[in-house]
Amino acid sequence: MPETAINATGQLNTAELSFDDFKKIVINDYRIGYESRQASLIGRREVLTGKAKFGIFGDGKEVAQLAMAKAFKKGDWRAGYYRDQTFMFATGMSNLAEFFAQLYAYPEVEKDPASAGRQMNCHYATRFINPDGSWVNQAETMNCSADISTTGGHMPRLLGLAYASKLYRQNKELEYLSNFSVNGNEVAFGTIGNGSTSEGLFFETFNAAGVLQVPMAISVWDDAYAISVPAKLQTTKEDISEILKGFQREKGTNGYEIYKVKGWDYVALCETYERAIAICRAEHVPVLIHVIEMTQPQGHSTSGSHERYKSKERLAWEDEHDCLLQMRKWMITSAVSTEAEMDELEATAKKYVRDVQRQVWNELSEGIISELNDASRLIEDLARDVSEQDELLELVTELRECIDPGRKDVVAAIRKALRITVKQNTPQKQELANWLAGENVKNSERYSSKLFSSTQYSPLNVSQVPVRYFEDSKFIDGREVLNACFDANFERDKSIVAFGEDVGAIGDVNQGFAGLQSKYGDLRLTDTGIREATIIGQGMGLAMRGLKPIAEIQYLDYLLYSINVLSDDLATLSYRTRGGQKAPLIVRTRGHRLEGIWHSGSPLGLILNAMRGLHICVPRDMTQAAGMYNVLLRGDEPALVIECLNGYRLKERLPANVGEFTVPLGKAEILNQGTDITVISYGSTLRIVMEAVKELEKLGISMEVIDPQTLYPFDLDNVCGNSLKKTSKLLIVDEDLPGAASAYILQRVLEDQKGYYSLDVQPKTLTAKDHRPPYGSDGGYFSKPSLDDIIEAVYSLMNETDPHKYPAIY
Repeated sequence: MPETAINATGQLNTAELSFDDFKKIVINDYRIGYESRQASLIGRREVLTGKAKFGIFGDGKEVAQLAMAKAFKKGDWRAGYYRDQTFMFATGMSNLAEFFAQLYAYPEVEKDPASAGRQMNCHYATRFINPDGSWVNQAETMNCSADISTTGGHMPRLLGLAYASKLYRQNKELEYLSNFSVNGNEVAFGTIGNGSTSEGLFFETFNAAGVLQVPMAISVWDDAYAISVPAKLQTTKEDISEILKGFQREKGTNGYEIYKVKGWDYVALCETYERAIAICRAEHVPVLIHVIEMTQPQGHSTSGSHERYKSKERLAWEDEHDCLLQMRKWMITSAVSTEAEMDELEATAKKYVRDVQRQVWNELSEGIISELNDASRLIEDLARDVSEQDELLELVTELRECIDPGRKDVVAAIRKALRITVKQNTPQKQELANWLAGENVKNSERYSSKLFSSTQYSPLNVSQVPVRYFEDSKFIDGREVLNACFDANFERDKSIVAFGEDVGAIGDVNQGFAGLQSKYGDLRLTDTGIREATIIGQGMGLAMRGLKPIAEIQYLDYLLYSINVLSDDLATLSYRTRGGQKAPLIVRTRGHRLEGIWHSGSPLGLILNAMRGLHICVPRDMTQAAGMYNVLLRGDEPALVIECLNGYRLKERLPANVGEFTVPLGKAEILNQGTDITVISYGSTLRIVMEAVKELEKLGISMEVIDPQTLYPFDLDNVCGNSLKKTSKLLIVDEDLPGAASAYILQRVLEDQKGYYSLDVQPKTLTAKDHRPPYGSDGGYFSKPSLDDIIEAVYSLMNETDPHKYPAIY
């Protein structure tokens, strides 16, 4: 039996093929589809027997995916969801062994290249990053961006993958990046279920692609249900292509080419995909291919049966219109194959799939059984010389009797054995503890590594360049420092682009990009619509394809409109592919103090909790921000930079090396040396903290002020913890809500840096109130930390320590 991954992308143009060649292509297609169906059936059984934890499959979608695969070429991209296994097999981007390895959560890149066991089955990705962090030649490979489980969450990324082709075609300065594109001829293929077209991310992406006119091909797999919810409760007119007809391009307009085709009609599907993708590729026109009359023979997933919510009539219709059954009938009636030949093909394929499944399971089991045997032997060795022998031997018996044991069973047994013998001290116990330590290292790599790329290209490895000033360096607005930084970087690196609301023509609302569009062109500095989620997705796709995007969200408060893309997709990318993919996107925004509920936000607690996998930069002024951009634009990891909204017109000296100096990530800075108390803050609030220094000095208090500069990573050199050794008192000043970013900082300082042991009084936080700040100066004064609040909070800590020297103010 040939490998499942045989490429089925041969064209079905009968005018150019002999009938024998035509037959071979069709039969090979059916074989791949049939093997895929068997994988779905076996996969479900493996979940129900307990070998796998969960299963979700692409059964019923096979024939359409075979047709789509024929139009997919080297250099193209996929951003899809978890029904596309047949397409992945047909293009050769995955195979049966990898399918089952992922089903069993095989934690090895070699076995599950998509996620190394970290994602559920049918969550696909190709590895486009080499082990040293360098890019593979994407123009010579078929490319699949890493899937996520949120069924519409991949759509914004799809926009960016397609937009990259537009930039590579239209911006001739990018021709040197030939390992990422061949003249922008690449198509970004997206797939989505009919139910998920109800989501806002679908509509936002659909509109944006129509405006941008990018080579994006969306396939909607329509089986008339979204789990148990029928189309009449999902979609107006029960037909997504019907309601999107207004997007159909007409002469003199932009828009889409829209197609509708039945999911069980092999010939019509092949013809439709060939025609649609040819237009998409050549003319850079987005296309929608609405594939209707699909089925889902096993229901939504292994969580339940579709017999619960589908009528007998619907189930009978699905049996009759199963795409593989219809393809089989067509092949026999068209003399492509005989019934006997089909029976033989199916029997052979069924056995082959079962053999692959058993081989993968046995390989995974053998590794775990080997570890189990090692652990059992070590526990038995320990049992010979200790009084807790019976308990240990019982533990070994339980371990050896485990059905389908996992690594957690092995490690849990070792840990329990060490607890049982907590009062013992023997060489055998030490050997057991050493074995556990070794396994912990291995399991940390298996399950907790690669939150960031952590390669030689990491921004943490960018060379440190100190800021320099000319003797006569001018004091200019902070926005002008940023502008000079961006100008220098755009001149240095032709792959840098920036986009967002008002970024292009007016140079952003605070003029950081002023004049740069006229200098570098509207392909490099671009205005977008009000669409935060797809601004991030646009940047993510560009970053995955070798460009250096700066995606601007106009205000920090509006970052929430893109939080799902940032959190679910961008922040998890490196982790969920175990370093196989990266997207070094810089998200630029502005926040903290201004006026009103939606223009003065500092939701850092939300950001820190939702965006692990991004560097979180909180510069106190524009010079610091410029230094961070200089680092990030030379690194390969994503970041969020939050500029101080009220700092653009404050005066700063213009650095002589404005496009070169660096502010290293994770390096805290002491802004004021002190001996009595340590105060940690960031962003705009630092200015108020520094204003408090002089008045506190008059009260006899010496305050050490520390700016962490980045909240993630946080103070890698333990500057805060070392400061506490000197002052023994801690105050966190934070514009976020109580218990948000301030709690995060406390955990880092008191626990990670062991600052707790240096305290002689309870640490305190000074934060905003529980609500968003009201409009007006008075509202800000009474809802966010003020100068008076900071002075009195510091003084109260000193009063608590020495009430005689520092009597209560009131």
